[in-house]
Amino acid sequence: MEANTSLSKPVDTKAVLSCPRITQKAVLVTIRWEIILRDKPSCTRAYRRDTNETRAINCSDETISWDSRPDRNPALQIDPVAITHDGYYRCEVVTTHGHFYHGYHLTALVPPEVTLFQLENGTIVCRAAAGKPAAQISWTPGGDCHTVEESLGNDTVTVQSLCRWKDHRVSNVSCSVSHLTGNRSLSIELNQGVIVLEFPPSTLLIVLYVKFSLFLVILIIVGFIYFQRIKDCSPFFNVQALLTPESPGRDACSPGQNLLIHYTDS
Repeated sequence: MEANTSLSKPVDTKAVLSCPRITQKAVLVTIRWEIILRDKPSCTRAYRRDTNETRAINCSDETISWDSRPDRNPALQIDPVAITHDGYYRCEVVTTHGHFYHGYHLTALVPPEVTLFQLENGTIVCRAAAGKPAAQISWTPGGDCHTVEESLGNDTVTVQSLCRWKDHRVSNVSCSVSHLTGNRSLSIELNQGVIVLEFPPSTLLIVLYVKFSLFLVILIIVGFIYFQRIKDCSPFFNVQALLTPESPGRDACSPGQNLLIHYTDS
């Protein structure tokens, strides 16, 4: 008879793996734990009742041991759990009534380090670093977000979500990180002083072109008016007015009386 259990334990905690229970009428003969870890040789810890002795074969990890005296409780303890303890643990109990098995697929969990901060360009970053498995990130309120994952090589993953909000009425945002070791939520006040209005490149070029065109038109108009007044008021250009015998009204360029020119016959 054999059963298997999937078990997840956070690192730096204690895990206790139990063997199958036997009936009171059955007489215990031997107990054997087979430990299969990734990239390591199989380890065996055994107890024999008739000689009341224990032995270990290829077992170098001192954090894996009997939980107490195997004749009273044959459970195996892992204290503390580490990433390297991912693997399969199988207990075999031999009695006068038969063989009994119970296996455990153990997965070590690593809680991520969660941080929330704002970049100089106004982007908000929520980071769940070195978690196992990868964490899930969500935002309140939702924005224009982009999430990336980076595997660190030791089965841990860093998840980073970058978010921006086009609605500048948003003043406070929250980042929620979901993980098997527990959930966390962080909030941050948006620094409105660093929020930059962004335009698509085509729109920005159009705005600049319109502004330059208006400036050029205004410059031409002002220049035309200026040179026209110089032309009207300069004696070099107003020769006809000087040769006119009598000018009705005031001259536009002089506040004094009109200049009258009389001719005498010789």
